[in-house]
Formats: sequence, structure tokens, C-alpha cells
Amino acid sequence: MLIAQITDLHVRPRGRPAYRVAETTMLTARALDALAALHPRPDVVLVTGDLVDRGLPEEYAVLRSLLGRLPIPVFVVPGNHDRRGPLREGLPAAWLPGADGEFVHYVVDDWPVRLIGLDTVVPGADHGGLCEARLAFLEAALAAGRNRPTVVFMHHPPFACGMAAMDRIRLFDGEARFRALIEAHGTVERVLCGHHHRPIQTRYAGTLALVAPGVAHQVALDLASEREDLLVLEPPAFQLHRYAPETGLVTHMAYVERFPGPYPFAADPASS
Repeated sequence: MLIAQITDLHVRPRGRPAYRVAETTMLTARALDALAALHPRPDVVLVTGDLVDRGLPEEYAVLRSLLGRLPIPVFVVPGNHDRRGPLREGLPAAWLPGADGEFVHYVVDDWPVRLIGLDTVVPGADHGGLCEARLAFLEAALAAGRNRPTVVFMHHPPFACGMAAMDRIRLFDGEARFRALIEAHGTVERVLCGHHHRPIQTRYAGTLALVAPGVAHQVALDLASEREDLLVLEPPAFQLHRYAPETGLVTHMAYVERFPGPYPFAADPASS
């Protein structure tokens, strides 16, 4: 099974850049074209939040047209830039199956790896949280598939990464219980997140928690100061998570842009 993870699209109405800098709609379209051209083609695409930039109905209409071109099943969860109402109204129900209650969370059981999508949004805030209802959902979802490999995907990372501006807006409310639930179920192969616009990974609750880079823009790497996050146009990228029973889940980062190569390895004439 091959799982593609893209995140932080920040789609805007066409012709309107995000933060007056990043042409996020164009960059998202490029990323989706790169994804669709992969061989082998991913079995599913997970979109881990900040689907659009301002939660506007017209932004979700653009997003629907972009993601709708993919010949691959798509599953989404919201980020702090999303709004649950316009998201539900603007996107196909198949992209958030069974998420018909207050929160956009659900389980997908159709592949060798179970997929649990979590809604970590705190309305009006940039940080994330998991209330009692969402933690109860997660506990029941994990218990129902105790013997199967599982991926939990959500927007807000549950750990500190050392970038002060981003650590102020990570998952806070309910994090201790979330950690305990993940740790209690040894079949969780990955906790997949977005939000920080950088490739970041750590050992967490007996598994690996990963943040995928953005497919549009990144946040400048800063481990030294308290400054607010700054947008940087580093190469956009996404992650591929390949599952096989003999290896478990193995993660690769794939760049959207094409680089020179590949070239065949050749012997150095000086060494022969």
C-alpha cells in the first residue's frame, strides 16, 4: 500500500496569492500533477489540513476542482485555516466519510493500513486541541482495530519541535491523553501531521510522529529566536508512506520540482 500525504495547500481564489507572496493555487496544482504522475501511483492521498487559506466557500470550490482531477481516493482533515461548515458544504462526502457530526473525524478501513482522520481544530485559534468527544472517538477507533496497522492523520503536531513560533501553536488541549492512547495501542505505525510547513520527525508515544512539508510554501527554519514564523519559498514537497507486511511503514519525501538527472552510476576512470 502506498499512502501520499500532502499538507498546507492554503488554496486561494485564482489569481490571489496567499500573504501576497505565494501563488498557492498554482503551486497546489503543480503538486497534484506530480502526485498523479508517480509510478506506482499512490493508493490514497491524505490531506492534513489548511486545505484553503481563509475558509471561504469560493476557496473550497477551487480546491474541489483541483483535487477532483486526481484519479486516486482523497481523504481530508481540517486545519486552523479551515472552517468546518464551508468545508463540509464545499467538498464531496467521500473525502470525509462518515464525518457527519460536529467534528470532521472518521475511520477508513478499506486497505491493509487503517486510516484514522482526526479533527484538531479549535475555532478562532491557531493552536490545536482534542476535547473529550474527540478523544473518545479516537479511543473507540483504536480499540476497534487493535490488531491492524494504523495511521493517525491530523493537522496540529502533538510535540515541541524547537521552533518557538510553531511550538506556540501546536496541539495542546488533550495532548497528554492523546499520547497515552497512542502508546497503549502498539499498532499505530505513524502519527502524520501538517501545520509547521517543514519536514520534521520525532519518536512519540512508541511510534513516529511526522510533519510533512507544505506543497506551496515553507516556514523558515529558526531554532534560535522567538520571532514570528516567516514564509520561505523552499522547494515544495510531500511525503510517501509505503506499507508492506515485512517492513511496516517506510516514509519517503518527494519534491514537486524536477531536478537534473537521474544519471546512471559510472565507474570513476581514475579508479580503474
